[in-house]
Amino acid sequence: MNLKSTPLILTTVSALALGVGGYMYINAHNAHASEEQPASAPQAIPVAAQKVNTQPISIWKEFSGRLRAVDSVAIRPQVSGTLQEINFTDGQMVKKGDALMIINPREFEANVLQAQAELTAAENEVRLAEKDYKRAQGLIKTKAISQKIYDERYSASLIAKANEKAASAKLERAKIDLDYANITAPISGRISRAEITEGNLVEAGPNAPVLTTIVSNDKIYADFDVDEQTYLKYIRGQAKNISSENKIPVRLILQSDQSEYNGFIHSFDNRIDTASGTIRARALFSNKDSALLPGMYAIIKMGSPVALEGLLVPERAIGTNQDRKFIYTVENNTVAYRPIEIGESIEGMRIVNSGLKDGDVIITDGIIRLRPGMNVSPQFSEEEKSAQMQ
Repeated sequence: MNLKSTPLILTTVSALALGVGGYMYINAHNAHASEEQPASAPQAIPVAAQKVNTQPISIWKEFSGRLRAVDSVAIRPQVSGTLQEINFTDGQMVKKGDALMIINPREFEANVLQAQAELTAAENEVRLAEKDYKRAQGLIKTKAISQKIYDERYSASLIAKANEKAASAKLERAKIDLDYANITAPISGRISRAEITEGNLVEAGPNAPVLTTIVSNDKIYADFDVDEQTYLKYIRGQAKNISSENKIPVRLILQSDQSEYNGFIHSFDNRIDTASGTIRARALFSNKDSALLPGMYAIIKMGSPVALEGLLVPERAIGTNQDRKFIYTVENNTVAYRPIEIGESIEGMRIVNSGLKDGDVIITDGIIRLRPGMNVSPQFSEEEKSAQMQ
């Protein structure tokens, strides 16, 4: 070994020894420090939350219905004759009293003139019979005429008056027939097409043909069937009289374009159909724009007569444990399990009948990844934060 290199080797070995010793000292110190520090708590999981509050709730039930005209008239001839004029176009809007058709009136006008002449003759006979009877009254007192003649003149007076009444009635009948020859609209609304054209002979009577029809359009009915349970619980249980029934709110939704109209219950039938277990109901809607037509199919939503106080929670916040429903609440920033009883569903929300109380904070989303006792940090929507600050 070269003596000149010996100091260099000793220096290198000393440096290595110092490095290893320092490394071991630092590791031992860190391990000791770690043993002295306590374990940190698990981090709270952020969860969507909502505070539930008691609020007025209206229950809405959905049914299928058909629209019916409030007023509908099938116009038939009330006198026989030739259809002379048609004064409307198909689908026209008409008002009550508008002239629609004319059945040839000449025969009826002649009947009126004849009846007027017969009435005039009858009136003259009455006047003559009255004069004869008054003279007989004076003559019978002086025994100038016999009782038989007196009785005959009295009877002639009564017969003349009866003939006058008959002539007057005949004239009235003739005028009515003349009015019937001029067919007018009995109601306001939309008229259908003419089923019989001009020039055709129409016959009055039990088998008279339909000339046209008119349906009212300013208002319209919706007829639908309500099941017995709903009727007893929400109608009879809350609406105590017809006036209360007429205030029950109803919404009409057309399946074609989802147009929505608001109305009220008009009436319920007087019995429940034992075959179907339903009762017929009728709602009334305004139809000023004439968009609703009789015969249309519609979805009918009927509200409860009075709003009830209750709690509403989102459907997604409700979990199922076998046949039981539950919800997770936040208590002291931990998840708590609450069994609940649910009620009616209302537009994505569910009524909670029991298991929650006013002011509880519930977890509204992501409940499948949570378990009771987990640490959570409730996150409220901006709208709810503003409501809580007020």
